[in-house]
Amino acid sequence: MTMASRPIGSAAASRLWRGAAVLSRGFRPFFLVAGAWAVIGMAIWPPFFAGQIEVPTAFSPVDWHAHEMIFGYVGAVVAGFLLTAIPNWTGRLPVAGVPLASLIASWAAGRVAVFFSAEIGRVPAALIDAAFLAVFACVVAREVIAGHNRRNFKVIALVLTLSLDNIAFHLEDERFGLAEMSTRAALGLIVMLILLVGGRVTPSFTNNWLARARLTERPAPFGKADAAILGLSAVTLALWVAAPESVATGALALLAGVANLWRLSRWRGLAARRDALVFVLHAGFFFAAAGFLVAGAGALWPSRIAYAAGVHVWAVGAVGVMTLAMMTRATLGHSGRALVASKATQFAYLCVVVALAARLTMAFAPQFARPMMDLAAGAWILAFATFLFIYAPILMRRSGPA
Repeated sequence: MTMASRPIGSAAASRLWRGAAVLSRGFRPFFLVAGAWAVIGMAIWPPFFAGQIEVPTAFSPVDWHAHEMIFGYVGAVVAGFLLTAIPNWTGRLPVAGVPLASLIASWAAGRVAVFFSAEIGRVPAALIDAAFLAVFACVVAREVIAGHNRRNFKVIALVLTLSLDNIAFHLEDERFGLAEMSTRAALGLIVMLILLVGGRVTPSFTNNWLARARLTERPAPFGKADAAILGLSAVTLALWVAAPESVATGALALLAGVANLWRLSRWRGLAARRDALVFVLHAGFFFAAAGFLVAGAGALWPSRIAYAAGVHVWAVGAVGVMTLAMMTRATLGHSGRALVASKATQFAYLCVVVALAARLTMAFAPQFARPMMDLAAGAWILAFATFLFIYAPILMRRSGPA
């Protein structure tokens, strides 16, 4: 596929592709595999953790679960999102066809390698798994640099950092048997990405809805206070990665949580609550802010608030809700469909919230740990099975502008 002599609009460029629809844009195959792995990986997790099944992985059950949800599921969502967004930023042709299929194959090989890492060895498994994010970082760098899109150089840094943290995860797990710091670093990076990207798209999409509804009061624009809160959040997350139980971490986390809730309060979310596709973005950002509060409370009062509670407000609430929100919205928008969340889509959103509630109950009432784990896993599986049922046909066939 050759580049045109001048930038081409993303939608027009995608129409140049005449192969399989699923390989025409990055969001199509990557959202498909993300949804499938969210179901499969979570179905394996409870029986693996309880010792009811054996998995031929060199990782502990906790580390396998954390790695596959972060670097497997979220990695696929990030890849699908960026491979679709970057052509809009740069005017270059989308990555499609064989190159896109190769990226998908590399992602899938990583999942298989980690699953069978006890049999093939840690080093081969790490090399196979690390290849996807490393190559993807190179693809992102090539597209952004070739498109002279300097304002998004930070995206290169984010993907490269996620790739390096994946390597650190393998090294830490091999040395200590657990990869706690690498897990926190990856989760912290994703939360920061939600604060950055979610902090842009949530008020923007809300503003569009309010304009269509002819409501005059709009979301507050991004300003110096927002930039300062992002800086505070970054420092807090870095400290949480290094010392999650320190008093300083607890105090800063509470401050960052309140500050991010203040940001959210200025975006007119309640006014747009009738539009589920918009309101769910506010919910995802809310859980990102709430995660700071719970993590901070856990650091200051560890006997009352379990460390896992803050982790799962971020991992299930913020990450689960926001990624599902972005996948549903992007799939509808880029396939030329109306931006309306069906009842089934809203049901999928609700299932993720139920999964979070069950997981928090597990943290605060350990006597109900196993039934709550099963409920959390079941609700999560139902959410993404619903996503696949509704959106897989859309992702696999050509329709609309993409």
